[in-house]
Amino acid sequence: MHDSKRIIRNLYILASLLCCLVLAQYSVPSAQAGDDENIALLDRSAKGFSSVVKKAGPAVVHVRVEKSVKQRGFQQNPFDFFNDPFFERFFGPQFRHPREEQQPREFKQRGAGSGFIISKEGHILTNNHVVGEADTITVRLDDEREFKAEVIGTDPQSDVALIKIEDKNLDNLPYLPLGDSDKLEVGEWVIAIGSPFELNQTVTVGVVSAKGRSRIGISDYENFIQTDAAINPGNSGGPLLNIHGEVIGMNTAIFSRSGGYMGIGFAIPINMAKAIQDQLLKHGKVTRGWLGVVIQDVTEDLAKSFNLESSKGVLISEVADDSPAKEAGILQGDVITRLNGTELKDVTTLRNKVALILPGTEVAVEVIRDGKKKELTVTIGEQPEDFGQARFPGDDSLKKMGLTLQDLTEDLAKQFNYEMGQGVLIADVDPDTPAAMAGMKPGQLIEEVNKKRVHNLKELKQALQENGNGDQILLRVRSGEYSQYVVLQAK
Repeated sequence: MHDSKRIIRNLYILASLLCCLVLAQYSVPSAQAGDDENIALLDRSAKGFSSVVKKAGPAVVHVRVEKSVKQRGFQQNPFDFFNDPFFERFFGPQFRHPREEQQPREFKQRGAGSGFIISKEGHILTNNHVVGEADTITVRLDDEREFKAEVIGTDPQSDVALIKIEDKNLDNLPYLPLGDSDKLEVGEWVIAIGSPFELNQTVTVGVVSAKGRSRIGISDYENFIQTDAAINPGNSGGPLLNIHGEVIGMNTAIFSRSGGYMGIGFAIPINMAKAIQDQLLKHGKVTRGWLGVVIQDVTEDLAKSFNLESSKGVLISEVADDSPAKEAGILQGDVITRLNGTELKDVTTLRNKVALILPGTEVAVEVIRDGKKKELTVTIGEQPEDFGQARFPGDDSLKKMGLTLQDLTEDLAKQFNYEMGQGVLIADVDPDTPAAMAGMKPGQLIEEVNKKRVHNLKELKQALQENGNGDQILLRVRSGEYSQYVVLQAK
């Protein structure tokens, strides 16, 4: 009996060992097969990026610029004590020896960036800050060919420039297809190619971190694609590509505290660049659309005050006289929610869309007025040349002094702790102007003009007209609880 139990136990152990051997035989190849599949997937991804770069790389160019700069200087003598800053504190710079005076010297200022060819005729898109004021532009291709280029047109407000290779022999010139940046999604793979630190054909890969970035202070019209693909000085003007090899953005700027890459780069959406490029190609300049309104974002408090369902939309705080908005019946206090059927989230969205509409074009505008939706048709006008300086109604004399003014709204009055109708708000002060030299700052309130009390822009303009002399203006300006008189004199 004991022998039989022993035999059964040994058979059980032997069977268990055989099972383990069989399982081990089949499990090892199974795991190995899974690893092979993963490696194959990574290999296909790597080759996919490499394929895009091989096709796109030849159309990405290095842009080298030169500019002549004249500068008057002094010959520095290290043994001359009067040139030392310490002694200048006591004796002043007028003690420089006459022989040290030099005639204006001319030297070459050099810079570099990137660009990409967009047509077989040799048109190249790049940044305005790369080529804007250059005397000579040299373009170097991936195959080491070099060409001189001329500027077709630049647009400093968006930082887009269009240049063209000057050469009759442009056979088989590579160029890139332009994609649709509106279809781009956050999280998509993107590839940046350029010449950071003049290292030609540098490729970096990342994802779209965000869309519609604005109010960064890089350019007047901002709607940036944010990416974590490494971008550094010299990448400016180079393409940002999707995985299909289409340009969906133009690399323009980085956010950095060190001067180098810190994980945040910005690119101009190619749809915006295309619209500007078309105008530069046809006219050599950009003509922007104009609505003629002062606008502000809708906060949650404003949404409640205006009986709005959400804080989406753009509040009209001022309508300019003789403007397209005025003619179409847009009123102060209206909230624009849609433009040609497209939902408007904030001020930047409306501003950018209107700017890209050709003057004379009719657009459908949906507004909410007194809690009710209303459809209006507006014929877009042409943006005035002084639009950047004259955003609000006012008189030319104060604009020349460097002031941009605005009537108080309830929201602004609350923000700056003023009363409605108390005066005219200083919205902006241009640097190096009489207003800036007098210490005037945004947020201050003008309560008197030439000793006449003013409560709004209309009264301010009337007071200026009565003065007759626009070269000298006496203002009483309030900052919080205190006010002071300020005299502005034209330069």
